[in-house]
Amino acid sequence: MPSLTLSNVTVNFPFPPYDCQKDYMSKVIECLQKKQNGVLESPTGTGKTLCLLCATLAWRENFKDSISARKIAERLAGEEMFPKTPLSSWGTAATDGDTPTYYTDVPKIIYASRTHSQLAQVISELKNTSYRPKVCVLGSREQLCINQEVMRQENNHVKVHMCRGKVSTRSCLYYNNVEEKSTDRDLVNSILDVEDLVKFGNKESGRKTSCVCVCAALCVRVVLFSRVCPYYLSRSLNKQADVIFMPYNYLLDPKSRRAHNIELNGAVVIFDEAHNVEKTCEESTSFDLTPYDVASAISAVDRLLVEQAKEASHGDSVTEDFNVESLSSGLKMDITSIAKVKQILLDLETAIDSYDVPVDKGITKPGSFIYELLERAHLTYSSKTKVFEALEQIVGHFAGQTGIFLNTTGLQKLSDIIQLVFCGEPAEKDRQQQMQTNTAHFKVHIHKDTSHHRKKQTTDVWASSSSKKQGNVLSYWCFSPGFSMQDLVNQGVRCIILTSGTLSPLTSFTAEMRIPFPVSLENRHVIERDQIFVSIIDRGPDGVHLSSAFDRRFLPENMASLGNTVANLSRVVPHGLLVFFPSFPLMEKTLEFWRANGHADRIENVKPMFVEPKGKGTFTEIIDGYYNKVNDPASKGGSFFAVCRGKASEGLDFADTFGRGVIITGLPFPPKMDPRVILKMQFLDEMCRKKVPGLKYLSGQEWYRQQAYRAVNQAIGRVIRHKEDFGAIFLCDQRFKHSDARAQLPSWVRPYVRMYDGFGNVVRDVSQFFRVAQKLRPMVEKKSAAATAVDSVSTCFPGTSSFSLSQSSAQKAKTLDAHIPSLKRRRLNGQTGSDGMARICIEYEHEVQESQKRPVNLLDALERGDRRSEEDDEAAVGEERNDKRMDDEMRGGKRKIKLVQQQWSEDVLEEGKANRAKTFLAEMKKSLSQVTFDRIIQALQTYKKNDNLDLLLTETSVLTEDANTHSLMRGFYQFVRPHHKKMFDEKCQVLTGQGCGYKADHSLSKDEKKALMQQSARDKPSAVGLASSSGTCAQLNTQQLNRGGHHLSQQGLKQPQAGSATKNDFLTAFLADIKKSLGAEKSSQLFQAIYKYKKTDNYEDMVTTVVSLLTERDEDFNLLVRFGMVVRPHHKKQYKEMLGALTGQTATDVATVIEDQQSQASLSPPLRTQSKISSFFSSGQRK
Repeated sequence: MPSLTLSNVTVNFPFPPYDCQKDYMSKVIECLQKKQNGVLESPTGTGKTLCLLCATLAWRENFKDSISARKIAERLAGEEMFPKTPLSSWGTAATDGDTPTYYTDVPKIIYASRTHSQLAQVISELKNTSYRPKVCVLGSREQLCINQEVMRQENNHVKVHMCRGKVSTRSCLYYNNVEEKSTDRDLVNSILDVEDLVKFGNKESGRKTSCVCVCAALCVRVVLFSRVCPYYLSRSLNKQADVIFMPYNYLLDPKSRRAHNIELNGAVVIFDEAHNVEKTCEESTSFDLTPYDVASAISAVDRLLVEQAKEASHGDSVTEDFNVESLSSGLKMDITSIAKVKQILLDLETAIDSYDVPVDKGITKPGSFIYELLERAHLTYSSKTKVFEALEQIVGHFAGQTGIFLNTTGLQKLSDIIQLVFCGEPAEKDRQQQMQTNTAHFKVHIHKDTSHHRKKQTTDVWASSSSKKQGNVLSYWCFSPGFSMQDLVNQGVRCIILTSGTLSPLTSFTAEMRIPFPVSLENRHVIERDQIFVSIIDRGPDGVHLSSAFDRRFLPENMASLGNTVANLSRVVPHGLLVFFPSFPLMEKTLEFWRANGHADRIENVKPMFVEPKGKGTFTEIIDGYYNKVNDPASKGGSFFAVCRGKASEGLDFADTFGRGVIITGLPFPPKMDPRVILKMQFLDEMCRKKVPGLKYLSGQEWYRQQAYRAVNQAIGRVIRHKEDFGAIFLCDQRFKHSDARAQLPSWVRPYVRMYDGFGNVVRDVSQFFRVAQKLRPMVEKKSAAATAVDSVSTCFPGTSSFSLSQSSAQKAKTLDAHIPSLKRRRLNGQTGSDGMARICIEYEHEVQESQKRPVNLLDALERGDRRSEEDDEAAVGEERNDKRMDDEMRGGKRKIKLVQQQWSEDVLEEGKANRAKTFLAEMKKSLSQVTFDRIIQALQTYKKNDNLDLLLTETSVLTEDANTHSLMRGFYQFVRPHHKKMFDEKCQVLTGQGCGYKADHSLSKDEKKALMQQSARDKPSAVGLASSSGTCAQLNTQQLNRGGHHLSQQGLKQPQAGSATKNDFLTAFLADIKKSLGAEKSSQLFQAIYKYKKTDNYEDMVTTVVSLLTERDEDFNLLVRFGMVVRPHHKKQYKEMLGALTGQTATDVATVIEDQQSQASLSPPLRTQSKISSFFSSGQRK
C-alpha cells in the first residue's frame, strides 16, 4: 500500500493520492498537531472520508510511537540505541506542549456523522485501509435492542424505561451475557457497524458443560446457546475503543452524552457531513412544550394517584413494596409527593395559558424569561433535582407495568426541559450570572397551538378531556449553534474538525459557530473541465423570465415556462435527471399545474416522473422505482422530483447514470413568516448592533441568504460523485445571474458557470457536452451486445486502455474522434470476424452546394486547413449502396460514400490525415508536461474561436526552446487555417530553421479548391476513379463507382430538376403550417429570424429563436425537423446533431428523415412528407 509523509507523519493510503487529497490530509494533520479547530470543504468524489480516516489514524499511530521514543530515551539516559538514527528524529508529538504524555493520554477519535447509514459508509471505507483500530459504533435501543418484549412497545420512552427496569433486575437474558461477550476476540478485533453488531448479538454461540454423574456412560453434555445485547455491548466497547462512531446529535445533546457516557476530555472530535451541524446544534438545545404534552403528563400523574389511593385504602401498600414488579418499577414516592408533582404541572399549564396570544402571531420574550415562567410553577434551581427525580420515578413505574400502554411523553419532555434549562450547579450567589449565561442565545416564544386536531388522534384512552383542548405552546429556541460548540470546547476537547462537501460560504459558516477555526480549506475537485456543465437559465424556451420569488412562483406563465424548460432539458440529458424545488408546497402546486396543462405528459413520455414523498414510509419504494427505470435498457431514463433540504438532497448517492443532470428550480429561502425564522433574524441583528469585541455576527439578512445557497449547494452535490463521473447543472432562476449569487456557489463549480442569452444555445451546448462526455467516458450501454459493439469507440490515445464490451466498469477513453467530427471511426462487428480485425467504416459527407464552414468543435480547423501535400489525399473504391440514395444525389442532395476495407494495413492508416493528427497529438502529449500540453490545447481552442494566429504562436513558442520539440512546432501547420498557412510557415522558418513545406495552393479556401476541382473536371472529362491533385479534394466519378449506371451519370447531375415546382409548393405548405401552428406573432418572430439568418449567416441566433418557438409543444417538433430545409448546407451537420439530442434519435436516423424530407420535396406532395416526419417522432417516443 502506498505511503507518503505529511508534516513528519507517515500516512498509508490505499492508492497514490491526488494533489487535492494530499492538501486535505495536510490540513487534517495540521489541526491535530497544533490543537486547532478546522473547517474543511472538499467536494463529493474527492475521497474526503478516506483521507480523513487515514490522516487521523496515521497521526494517532505517530503519537503513540513518539511516546515510545520518549520512554526509551528515559531508559537510555541520553545514550543512543541506534547511532545512525537519533531518537530526536522519531518525533516530538509525545511532549505535546509542556505536558508529559503517557499511553493513557493518546486521544480518542470521536467520528460523528448525520445518520447511521452515512456512518455505515464511513466504516466501510475504514475497512479498505491498512489501519485496524479498536472501534465502537453507538446507536439507540430502537436500532440495537433485540429483546422482543421491549421492541413491541410503541413509545420510545417506554422502551427506554422498560429496558432499564429489566437491566436493573437482571431479567434480560441478552444483557446478562454482555460481560462475557465483550472480550470476544472476533468482536474486539473486528470493525463492525450497527447492522454487524445486531448480527453478532443474534448469533447463537454455544458452550459445552459437563454433567457430574456416577455412571460415565450416562454423562450428558449440555450445550447452552446464548445471544447478547448489541446495545449494551456497544457501550462496553466504548471504554476500550480508539475510534467511536456516532450520529452527531448524540454528541451535541448533553442528555445523550450523559446517557452514552461519552468522555470528551482530550478527544479529537470530527463532524463529517457537517453542513447540518448548525441546525442540529440549535435543535438539540431547543424545545416546544405543547398543551398536549402538559395535559398527558397530568393524566399520567392522575392515574398514579388513583392507583396509590386504592392501595392505601386496601392497606396492602407495605407488602407491595417487596414485590419484584414493584421493585422493577422504581417507585419510591408517597402519595403526597405525587400530589405535589401534579400541582406543579397544573401551575405550569396555568402560567403558559395565562397569556392572551393572537392566533396569527405570538409573544416573544428574552431567554431569561424562562426562569420567571417556571418559577410560577415552583421550578427553580433549588427544587429542580427533587422534581426531576420524581418525574423519572413515575415514568419508570409506568414502563415497568405490563398489559396497558400509557403515554408518558409529556412527563419525559418535562424531565428533559429541567435538565436543559437548569444546567450547571452554581452556588446561590452565582445563580443569576449562570442564568444569564445559559439564556444569552435563546428566546422564549409563546403562541397558539394549531395542531390540536392532529394530537387528538394519538391521545391514549386514559387521557383527560383537558388534553384535547386548545391552548398555548411554550417554545424555548436557541439561535446560536455556538452555544453547543462552546459547550464541547468547555469539555476539554483537543480540537474540532468540521468537514463536508458543501460548507460554502465558509466565512459565514464559521461566524455562526462562535469558536475560532484557524485552519480552513476550500478544496478543488478531481474532475476535468469536460466533466461538468453549469448553466444559468434565466428564461424559458418561450422567453418568460424564470423565478421562484414569492410574487412570481405561482404565476401561470412562470410555471408554464418552467415546465417547458424541464421538458426540453429532459430530452437532451441522458439517463437520470434530478429536479429540485425550494419547498414541498411549491413542488406540489407546480406539478399540479403541469398535469393540468400537458407539461407533465411531455416529461413523462421521455423520462417517467418519480416524486419525493413527504413522509418516510414510501420513500424507499419510490427511489427504487427511479433506479430501476434508469437501469431499464428499454427506457430513456427517469426524472426524480424532490425538494431542497429533503431526504433526496441530503444523503443519497446519484452517481453515474442515476444523476446525469440536476435542475435547481429556484432559491430555497426559509419561510420568511415563520416565527422561528423571524426571531433568528432579529437575534442576529441584535448581536450585530451590540458589536462585541472579537466577535463578528452575520446580519439577519445575510443568514437568510446563506440558508438558501447552502441548500442549493447541497442539491448540486448530488451529481458528479467520483473522478470518472460527469453531469450537468442547470440553475433555472434569473436571480442566479447576479454576481453575488454566483459567489455563493461552491468554489469547484464557479469557474464553469455559463450564462446564456437564449434557451436554444443552452440546448445546443449541453447536447454537445454530453456527446463529448459520453465518448470520453463511455459507460456500459443499456443495449444488446450487438448494438453496443457498433457504438463502441475503437481508438484511444496511447497509454490508455481500450474500452471493452466485457468490462463491467466504464473506463476513461480519451479519443481524438470526440473532438474531430470529420474523423468519426467506429468499430463494426468488433467481436466477430475470422481475421480478428475490426472493420473500419469512414463516412465522408460532401455537399454539392457548400460555402465556408464555421468551426464547431475543438481542433475543427483540421476540416478546413489540412490540404498540404499530394500524399494527404487517399484513393479508394466505393460500392453501390442502393438506388434510392443515388436518386437523392442526382437531385442535388448530399452523397454518402461508405468505404469498407476488411483488412487495412497500419502503414496505409498512418498516411491518412486522421491518423496523422491522432499520432501527432499523442506524441506531443508524451513529449510535454501535462501543464504545457493543456496550455497548448487551450490555445488551439482559443484560436478556433477568435482566429488569432499571434496568440497561438505565443502559446506554442515553448516548443521552439528545445531542438527536440521543433518538429512538434512544425506539426501544428496541419491545424492552421488556410489564410494563415504562409505566415505560419515563415515563422517556423525563423524560429526553428526549417519551414513546413508551404505551397501556394495551401492558402486556398475550401470554395476556391472546389472551384479548381470543378475546372479540373471540365478540363479532364475522361478522368476515371477517384482523381487526386495537389491541394484539391477527391472528386468522385459516379459512372466508375456504379459500373456505368445511367442514373448517376455526370450529365444527369447537370440536368434541370423536374421537381423544382413541387419543392416550392412544399416550402409554401411548410410556411403555411408554421403560421397555423404558431400564430401571427410567433410566426412573425420566426420569419424575421430566417430573414436575418439569410443576411448574416449567424446560425446561433437563428437556432436560438427556432428552438424556443418550436419546442413548446410536442406537436410542433415535426416543424422543427422540416425547418432543416431552411438551414444552409454548412450548418446542416450542427442542426442534425441538435435534432438528434432533442429527439433522442441517432444522428443517422435524423439524417435519414431529413433526406427523405428533401426527397419528398421534389417528388411528393407536402402532406406525404409530413406523415413521414410524424411517424418518425411517434416511433422515437416509443423507444
